[in-house]
Order: sequence, then C-alpha cells, then structure tokens
Amino acid sequence: MKSWGKTSGKILRLLIGIIGVLILLKATMSLIKTFQTPEQKLLQDVTVLLDWTPNTNHTGLYVAAENGYFTDNGLNVSIIQPSEGTASQLVASGNAQFAISAQESVTEARSQNIPIVSIAAIIQHNTSAFASLKKSNITTVKDFEGKRYGGWGSLAEEVVLQAVMEQKGADYKKVKNITLGMADFFTTIDREADFEWIFYGWDGIEAKRRNLEINTIMLKDLDPVLDYYTPVLITSESLINEKPEIVERFSTAVKKGYEYAIENPQQAAQLLLRQVPELNYELVQQSQVWLSKEYQFDAPYWGYQQAETWQNYADWMSQKGLVTTPVDTSHAFTNQFLLSRKQ
Repeated sequence: MKSWGKTSGKILRLLIGIIGVLILLKATMSLIKTFQTPEQKLLQDVTVLLDWTPNTNHTGLYVAAENGYFTDNGLNVSIIQPSEGTASQLVASGNAQFAISAQESVTEARSQNIPIVSIAAIIQHNTSAFASLKKSNITTVKDFEGKRYGGWGSLAEEVVLQAVMEQKGADYKKVKNITLGMADFFTTIDREADFEWIFYGWDGIEAKRRNLEINTIMLKDLDPVLDYYTPVLITSESLINEKPEIVERFSTAVKKGYEYAIENPQQAAQLLLRQVPELNYELVQQSQVWLSKEYQFDAPYWGYQQAETWQNYADWMSQKGLVTTPVDTSHAFTNQFLLSRKQ
C-alpha cells in the first residue's frame, strides 16, 4: 500500500506537471498566434466554382488570389472550372461554398426550393448580345426570320428569343433553332448558325481583335427587363446562416479584387494571365480594359444589386412560364456582405 501511495503521488505530480506544461504551451501558442502575419494563420479552405472557362468576368477572383486578399481575410480559396452538376446544386449541397451563376439561374433555383443566394453582381448591366457576321445583314430581330440560331439548348434562351421577336412583330416560327452547346462562336458562326448569343466583353472584343466585322443587338436594348444581372456570385443559405463570417470575408476579398481591376485593368489582366497563362494575351488585355468600365458602371459600389431588377425579371420569368411557383426575390439576393466590413 505504501509503495502504491508513493507511486500514485509521483503519477499525480507528473500529471500536474504535464497539465501545467500544456497550459503554458497553450498560452504561448495564443501569444504567438496574436503576432502572426495573415499568411501564417490557419486559413479556412473554401471553393469557388466558375461558370465557364476562366475569362475576364472572373478577373476579380484571380486578383484577390494573386494579391493576397483572400489570405488577408483568412481564406485559402480554390478556383475551379465547371464539373458535373450545376453550380446551384453544388453550392446548395455544400460541395462548393461559392460559384459564378446568373440571375435567371438563381431565380429558377429558388422556384424549385434550392436555397442559393446571390451575394454580388459581377457586372452591373447585361452585356450579352445576339451577334452575327456583318455580311449576314442581321441588324434587327425582324431579320432573325429565316435564319439559323445557334444556342446552348436551354429553354430560357428560346423563350427570350421568342419574346423579343414577338415584341417587335417578328415570327419566331421562322427561326431554325440549332443546339451548339459549348461550341466556340468563331468556329460555328456562318457555318452551323447565322446568329448566336454572346457576351460582348469576351467574344465581341475578340471579333474586333481579329478584325472580324460583326453586328450585335444588345439584350438590354431590346427590353429593359432583360437588363438583368449576369453573371452573379452565389452562395448557400446554410453558409450564410451558419458561417456568415466566411461569406463576409470572401465578399470583402472579392470586392477588393474587382475594385483593383476597375482601377488597374492592365495590371489586373497580367494577374489573370499569371494564373491562366493559356489565355490569349491581347484578348485578355483588351477585354479587361472594356470590362473595367462595366463592372460597377453606374452603381454606388461594385457588386450592388437592385431589388427592382430582381423582381422585374422574376415576374417576367413567371409570365413566360420559366418558373411555375412564385419567387420571393428578397431572399434571392443580398447586398449585406459588401457593406458589413471595412473595405
């Protein structure tokens, strides 16, 4: 018994000593952490999914990565290209924390009870257009009659095309729809199709770079309701509710990235090219200069979204049968994370 008492006393003193060391170590580590640089801190891993191959719509993300804005906000961000499944589904399921999407996709998802939320408009106005070679002489939607339209194969684009034609007194039935999927505009135009739907900031600028004369009809000029937000940055309701600080830090870094691209388009283009060197140098430079004026345009700050824009397009989608259940657009977007921290 005496031997056990001596042994137990030694064990007790040893345990007390270990506990003391652990307490001291914890205190020391806390002190060290206080003086760590942002790069030395433990970073939170998050993923952002692109909507397409990397291009100047995404420049703010790459600037944030290259200039350390993500690490400054405690984040280790992986920027990945599209894979199986839609961005809405991947974000809603938690397989990606953030993604690039579009207002119509968010509205459609909300109508199906997929809880995703737009947290920023990447470009303030719709810069997409119907484009054709100048020699095709397609200058109005009336000229679409008797022509081949090459599209992605979605119901939404067919509905938009039909709506703008009917509004201008043109006969949609005289258009031949051809599904091209992800095919390149410059490979298919005037071969498989006579006109296609492009983003001017990329394909429109590339046409100029190639000295290829094209006619463009901007969607926002055909009907004010079509001046919706595309693209947008989305996340899930669950991430907003459970980890709002991550959404806040991510939004802060991305906003700073796009603000840099607005003020320094040529330098921003270089940062994008550093991460995606396979892109055409001249195209990226010229596209970046053009988009630098479009990111914020007339908004009070980058990323701002108007309730009216969301509601008008949701109502239009409902009228056209693109959504079958009412959508509360007040839950489909938020500006709060662009204003909640000191930028």
